[in-house]
Amino acid sequence: MSTVTSQLSISLDGYVAGPEQSLRDPLGRGGEQLHEWVYGLDAWRAQHGLSGGEGGVDSEVVEEMTRDVGAYVMGRRMFGGGDGPWDETWRGWWGEEPPFHTPVFVLTHHPREPLPMAGGTTFRFVTDGVHSALEQAREVAGDRKVAIGGGASTVRQYLAAGLLDTLQLHIVPVVLGNGERLFTGLDDLRLEQAAAVAGPTVTHVTYRVLR
Repeated sequence: MSTVTSQLSISLDGYVAGPEQSLRDPLGRGGEQLHEWVYGLDAWRAQHGLSGGEGGVDSEVVEEMTRDVGAYVMGRRMFGGGDGPWDETWRGWWGEEPPFHTPVFVLTHHPREPLPMAGGTTFRFVTDGVHSALEQAREVAGDRKVAIGGGASTVRQYLAAGLLDTLQLHIVPVVLGNGERLFTGLDDLRLEQAAAVAGPTVTHVTYRVLR
């Protein structure tokens, strides 16, 4: 059976997005700081069809976390959009050739036909919950990994349901002071550190999720 993983950038005070998230500012005020470490890396740029970039420890982490992923699950906000019915012309945040190159299962309350994109990504919209999305993702992933993307609510649901095997946090040395916390309501969550890698500006810690 495939391993179920998730990875998120997180501030020193435990936030994965800033306050006042909106369609215009999906990461909230100050939230973009959590991801600035990745944009100049050669591994990240290659996944997005860009050339150049820096190598090193952080780039190796990015390459490893995306290696052998057979399917993704993400929330509607990460795909792009609010909570209402779909505008069928809207094709998400990710451009015409998203970086996933594999099926992506989007959690939503509103049905929509599958959306095939260039480069092998097909967004499939799941209206019957996290268990169904994971079951469908595992079916197409086979022995490859299933990666649970953001946002925080999606990852919390999989943690609360005991469906995640590993959680990797990229700890960014910023303090947001407010926003969306990852671990809200997960009072009985138990984690065991499996690995830690110190990059130039970010520390990458991988945890096994204990059941």
